[in-house]
Amino acid sequence: MINFGPFELSLHNHGFLRLDGGAMFGTVPKMMWEKLMPSDGDNRIVLATWSLLVRAGDRLFMIDAGTGAHWPEKLRRIYAVEPRPAEENGFDPETVTDLIVSHLHFDHAGGLFGRAAGAAGEIEPAFPQARVYVQAANFESAKHPNPRERASYLKETVAALERSNLILTDGSQEIFPGIWVHRSDGHTRGLQWIEVRHDGTAVAFPSDMIPLSSHVALAYMMSYDINVERLLVEKEEFMNRAVAGDWTVIFEHDPGVPAARLKRDDNGRVSIREFVSI
Repeated sequence: MINFGPFELSLHNHGFLRLDGGAMFGTVPKMMWEKLMPSDGDNRIVLATWSLLVRAGDRLFMIDAGTGAHWPEKLRRIYAVEPRPAEENGFDPETVTDLIVSHLHFDHAGGLFGRAAGAAGEIEPAFPQARVYVQAANFESAKHPNPRERASYLKETVAALERSNLILTDGSQEIFPGIWVHRSDGHTRGLQWIEVRHDGTAVAFPSDMIPLSSHVALAYMMSYDINVERLLVEKEEFMNRAVAGDWTVIFEHDPGVPAARLKRDDNGRVSIREFVSI
């Protein structure tokens, strides 16, 4: 845990999953990306599911909720889902007062729900005391997914949200003094990235705009991205601000480099300047 102005910040990993390496790096050849992220026999790479916890007085904000544990065996094998219980992360879900969800794809929002005991196994919110912040556009995408994203949005997530204290955000707004959300539409419609501000700098959580530290390279995109042309603009705008403001950037899916500060070289390329421990 570190102090950042009025906030206490910490990073917690909800567990691991594996996704296809080619899909994670798009048009980048395997001979290049595999030097950065080795793949298994099924061409999958290991991804973390980091959350940023932000404590502000009696409020505890958690950004994203991981995959969750309620997976059919077939999908658990396909994605090699390895969730970590909340107690291993050192916090009680009952103490989370505010849950900011970057977007509702299963690897970011699957942990929003649990199942009640008993044969019916009804969906119930996993963070029952929390206000849940989601961009209105992304909530609509989750309720009515397009064919390409249908497998990424779980019906159970929507059901859990409908029983939660849901707050729909719209564009850029300050949801708490010093905590901002900003809309992005390149990866999926209505993703929100999060900025915790203090004293002219910030800790930023770009989510799947920049899922791995290697994705700071502008051309490194995922095949999962819905609007690559839009994402190119959004990434460049984000990295311009991150470099100019000396931001700490959280890479939600990077198992080895969860946080770093960035730099730009004489040719305009952005890379890691230094790793940051949170």
